[in-house]
Amino acid sequence: MGVRGLIIFAAVLCSLVATCYSKGVFADLRNTLTVSASPSGRVDLRAGIDQITVSWRLNRNISNTDSATYSKVDVKLCYHLESQKDRPWRRTEEDLSRDKTCQFSMVKKDYNSSTDSVTYTVKKNIPTAHYFVRVYVRNADNREIAYGQTNGLDLNIKGISGRSTSIDVAASVFSGFSVLSLAFFFFLEKRKAKKLTS
Repeated sequence: MGVRGLIIFAAVLCSLVATCYSKGVFADLRNTLTVSASPSGRVDLRAGIDQITVSWRLNRNISNTDSATYSKVDVKLCYHLESQKDRPWRRTEEDLSRDKTCQFSMVKKDYNSSTDSVTYTVKKNIPTAHYFVRVYVRNADNREIAYGQTNGLDLNIKGISGRSTSIDVAASVFSGFSVLSLAFFFFLEKRKAKKLTS
């Protein structure tokens, strides 16, 4: 009887731990927010320089929305499907704990029942890719319970490559200097060899 009780206790404990640490499944989230961006459509942005304004509000046309449980919002940049192709580290998964679609948080803040927005300057660590915006809603236990995302938005973000005009100019100058130095020392060696033979 003691072993049986221990096994049942262990099973209950494991299920409680899984419940506490599991983030859930994306299909279980309700799409209750309307999300828009300005500028909209296809937008070219440069990391570290350009900005975009994202707005969201509760979609009043959806019935049975218990927004009283809405506590926080997490606005995220998410990879479009074309930027996930052949890149498993960006892959979409139904299990939210394994999903890699939305890796970059734009802002985390308290939920506001009226229209809310954020103006976001693209961070320098955002890689080159095509993105859309998704807003996750969390409850008081910090679990995702609803979401909304942009439709028709294609943020074509160009990341920082590590090269700049000043670096290219400096590389050209030093390359030219090294070629001239090599030619100068070659000329001196020839002259020295000529003096020794004469």
